[in-house]
Amino acid sequence: MTERDGPVFTITLNRPERRNALSLALMRELIGELELAGEDAECRAVILAAAGPVFCSGHDLSELRGATVSEYRTIFDVCTTLMETIQAIPQPVIAQVQGMATAAGCQLVATCDLVVASYKATFATPGVRIGLFCTTPMVALSRAVGRKRAMEMLLTGCPVDARTAAEWGLVNRVVPADGLEAETRALADRIAAASSYTVATGKQAFYAQIDLDQHGAYAYAKEVMTTNALAEDAQEGIGAFLDKRPACWKGR
Repeated sequence: MTERDGPVFTITLNRPERRNALSLALMRELIGELELAGEDAECRAVILAAAGPVFCSGHDLSELRGATVSEYRTIFDVCTTLMETIQAIPQPVIAQVQGMATAAGCQLVATCDLVVASYKATFATPGVRIGLFCTTPMVALSRAVGRKRAMEMLLTGCPVDARTAAEWGLVNRVVPADGLEAETRALADRIAAASSYTVATGKQAFYAQIDLDQHGAYAYAKEVMTTNALAEDAQEGIGAFLDKRPACWKGR
């Protein structure tokens, strides 16, 4: 379910009766909604929210019981596409986490560009407890919190509270439950106030350089920054700053 409010689009996981489990159908629907947001020039930021007390409980286990090799591969292929789509669209995606996020739900949180969580939120990768190690969630989690902390979560399955998740780098900020929506929207609005071209350029560059060695990262980044500096919005922004006036973005 997607709602549009000015430049901010909110996509809501709406299977509360199933703890917002990521069924194959839901993952495909999310991919479609994200792609539509990504193609919309009016969209400047995307909030990923969830209905009910649970943010996302991970894969729908009813689809993981007794499936064929082909069916398992399809599920994990689509899940991978979902995660890659979040980071591929030009707009930043902000997870608004009101409750528990486990397994692929934790992966979803770790994949989002930014995360605002309620103090009631918890995060876990408990697959080891049911004999199915959270291998694909591990990819996003280990990149967000580092090796040792990721291994602890993966090997024990124990939940991490919101404050700890913030200390570990999984979450940007933690707020009271009654302020979660407003805090997330304020962050989205701050992003939306910037040049959409510049934000999209920066998001793409961030993920392109993050796994390069330092020399390669600088080699890549300086070329991106040169191209960015030549853009109309960069010249407008520099001029506005020097002239002490508001910038007028063109998105190019």
